[in-house]
Amino acid sequence: MTMPRTPEPEVMDDPKRAEAYAEADFSEVNQAFVDNFLSAFPECKGKRILDLGCGPADIPIRLAKADPLATITAVDASPAMIELAKKAALRAGVAPRVLLHQGRLPGLLLALASFDAVLSNSILHHIPQPSDFWYEIKRLGKRGGAVWVMDLARPESPDAAREIVENASEDEHPLLKEDFYNSLLAAYTIEEIQEQIKEAELHETLEAVPVGERHWAVAGRLPVDA
Repeated sequence: MTMPRTPEPEVMDDPKRAEAYAEADFSEVNQAFVDNFLSAFPECKGKRILDLGCGPADIPIRLAKADPLATITAVDASPAMIELAKKAALRAGVAPRVLLHQGRLPGLLLALASFDAVLSNSILHHIPQPSDFWYEIKRLGKRGGAVWVMDLARPESPDAAREIVENASEDEHPLLKEDFYNSLLAAYTIEEIQEQIKEAELHETLEAVPVGERHWAVAGRLPVDA
């Protein structure tokens, strides 16, 4: 039996924690996220893309480099993360095409149904009401637009979560390891995600599947008649 979910703070307001996260090496998993998205949805190249919960913008920057014609609107609720993201986009030379937006779900001040694809990596477990997350995807994505979402899957016990942290990030900053552990406790199971997309009336066009031992993914398209 999987342990009950333990929510964690919605926003990473602590600058030290934000910096620890930004300095961690997520290059392999983030590049795979970008590569898999572009492979699954090649028609989205050169289009308008929305990234919900961009953090220090590593994924939007990688996407901008991989697709020189794309424009990525990158959203995060944390002012500290947005500041780090601005600096990173400038260093990478993609600032004109990585449009940073500080704001919380739901009700982002972005144009309705204006994005060809909506992406998100490891943010849903921070959202107090997961229905807000899926609603925002439906509201901001174009009809028939691509959806590409990944996040952690909650382990069966605190001990299992601690083992995952030690195996995956033994040499990382202590703050990062603590946040990783708390995120695992706050994560949703694949069954909970399947129920969420059903409640959002997205289950006919989006599919939730496990990815490896500690992640799940949701991929597909928004309904064309929603």
